[in-house]
Amino acid sequence: MRIFTAAFAIAAGFIVLLGYFFPDQLESLRLLLIDWAIIIAGMAVLVGIFNLVAVQMEKIRMRQKGGTYGVILVVALILTFGLGLILGPDHPYMRLAMDAIIMPVEASLMAILAVTLIYASIRLLRRRVDVMSVLFLVVAVIFLVFTVPTPFGPILGDAGNQAIINFLGMFSNGGARGLLIGIALGTLLTGLRVLFGIDRPYGGN
Repeated sequence: MRIFTAAFAIAAGFIVLLGYFFPDQLESLRLLLIDWAIIIAGMAVLVGIFNLVAVQMEKIRMRQKGGTYGVILVVALILTFGLGLILGPDHPYMRLAMDAIIMPVEASLMAILAVTLIYASIRLLRRRVDVMSVLFLVVAVIFLVFTVPTPFGPILGDAGNQAIINFLGMFSNGGARGLLIGIALGTLLTGLRVLFGIDRPYGGN
């Protein structure tokens, strides 16, 4: 059974890969396999949501710590999922939920991430003082100082603010592109290992 699953996964992966190089011969088969993968991924998301609800309901039933948050999570999940199915993602109420709830939560998480980076850099300086740790702390502080609203905005003027934004954007865009390149290379390496049967997450070792 493991040999069959490995052969099927490797064959499907090579067909999808070759479909980009030979679209006239393998385009329809490639799209069919991709559609199957999307359906399976969607079902996996639904299974994950069901498991999340089951775990939270068990915490609520056992009266464990944090059960109140579990109730809020389950109710919000069911309401959002139900309204999304009934109204659709482009409905004004769904857009309101996105703008009034999800976006502020994401902004709060980013703020927590910024504070965590500063705290981690200070902890790093306590353990090891070298050029890279000092540079990390200095860069994090500079980005926080220049990205938060300050009373110096009217003094610098539009040209000064735009120059600061361009200066910071140069480093942030470079870092983001470096992360994307690293993710792409890691994904490529993982895909090749799965294609050649080195890693078999679909059927064990």
